[in-house]
Amino acid sequence: MNILVIGRGGREHAIIWALKRSDRTRKIFCAPGNAGIAQLAENVEIGEMEFERLVQFAGNQAIDLVVVGPDDPLAAGIVDAFEAANIPVYGPRRNAAEIEGSKIFMKNLLHKYDIPTAQYETFTVYETAKAYLDKQPIPIVIKADGLAAGKGVTVCFSREEAEAALQNTMQNKAFGAAGDKVVIEEFLEGEEMSILAFVDGETVRPMASAQDHKAVYDGDTGPNTGGMGTYSPLPHIPNSIIEAAVETIIRPTARAMAAEGRPFRGVLFAGLMITKDGPKTIEFNARFGDPETQVVLPRLKTDLLDIFLASLNGRLDEIDISWSEEAAVCVVLASEGYPGTYPKGLPIEGLDQIEEKDALVFHAGTAFKEGRTVTNGGRVLGIVGRGADIAEARERAYAAATQIRFQGKQNRTDIAAKALR
Repeated sequence: MNILVIGRGGREHAIIWALKRSDRTRKIFCAPGNAGIAQLAENVEIGEMEFERLVQFAGNQAIDLVVVGPDDPLAAGIVDAFEAANIPVYGPRRNAAEIEGSKIFMKNLLHKYDIPTAQYETFTVYETAKAYLDKQPIPIVIKADGLAAGKGVTVCFSREEAEAALQNTMQNKAFGAAGDKVVIEEFLEGEEMSILAFVDGETVRPMASAQDHKAVYDGDTGPNTGGMGTYSPLPHIPNSIIEAAVETIIRPTARAMAAEGRPFRGVLFAGLMITKDGPKTIEFNARFGDPETQVVLPRLKTDLLDIFLASLNGRLDEIDISWSEEAAVCVVLASEGYPGTYPKGLPIEGLDQIEEKDALVFHAGTAFKEGRTVTNGGRVLGIVGRGADIAEARERAYAAATQIRFQGKQNRTDIAAKALR
């Protein structure tokens, strides 16, 4: 099969790496791709939001399957555009992708169907939101309603911080139109967990669980990012809790979406908090997580292409999906200044020193310039170590990460440490 993957980050690199291992894959294109993806696929200079050009390219190249990575094109209806041209595409339609595109839609859906989540209120007027905030206990969480590249959520531990976050979101437009509406939500205490699931309408097939590290600095301090590292499995979280999350949150959400006339087909990604009252929903994403994908797909033993095709044919319930017992740990190497402003175009050294048997290197924000691989984003690389357990996988990830050099490189040193306590 000829496959077109849409996106340019570490998630797309990991998806392509997995698809490349399928016997049924003939050629993979990636639009627009990055320097690392270019080693596995043919990059195409078309942006993720250029729907007309992407559909035309897929038609001209006899593409048999399109796989959409990022959230923005899904929320804008890219799947609907490919379906209108009768080109098979893996991902949710626009009306189903709204579960990520609008936090207010998601919260209202969960409330309507009694699916566990934090208490919340929604606002479109700053003064009303501020009056409500003044009466709420601290800590508290402020969320921009729309998509904000993983940065529209602020966990506030002081009243001053909460007031600044609300003002920043609604008045200063730090996240653009995404902050025209906000959710003010109770702070949930507990352990965070991510569960991704292949979903075909009401059929839910959970993937191996993973845990992300959102804050930029060690000890979960500093501003939130798109994710500074992940690990899978979660040895310190009992299987019974993971199963409870699937049965009380993910399956009911898939059923709720179908009942609302928005059947979800694609990857449904639940960000959860394991509280003293059981699992509760923090957020839903309508696609593979980044960087969760980088530790989940290396553990997948089943052919990923077979899973995609079974989903599109309504046969997801018939396929056997199995996972490796080995662990995976991903350490993200980021640019200096991320998640704020950061430089681009800095040469990256040491990539040629790492072999796949030692670690997987998934490119997130890289480009090829004048014969060299250079930085081209906030999160630059995801270094994935694999091993018999978390400790071994972690050791391999960090050993490989130290071999890579670029000016201002920053990374957390405590990824997966909580799994070893």
